[in-house]
Amino acid sequence: MALTLGAIVLNVPANSPAADFWREALGFTGQAGNPDFLLPPANARPTRLHLDENDRTHLDLWVEDSTQEAEVERLIGLGAERIEWTYPPDADFVVLKAPDGTVFCVIS
Repeated sequence: MALTLGAIVLNVPANSPAADFWREALGFTGQAGNPDFLLPPANARPTRLHLDENDRTHLDLWVEDSTQEAEVERLIGLGAERIEWTYPPDADFVVLKAPDGTVFCVIS
């Protein structure tokens, strides 16, 4: 196959503070010469593309069931915040907002 998903582009109000948060949150590193282009660790799982007719564009961050709440608290410590959300009874996700305003889910 010749075509691959090369990057996900997030619209943020300021690159540098957003890059700081996402580097810490995801364990990514800045590309040499362009610290706002973030590269995943070598052992990172491939990213899949999830299409949905009802949901808005956002990131889904996956964690093991036993670490979800600890990971949510770590992200809050980095500046993320919980937002009001109507969860289904069997929700396996927590919705947060990054300091740059990006809404994302932490999914177990």
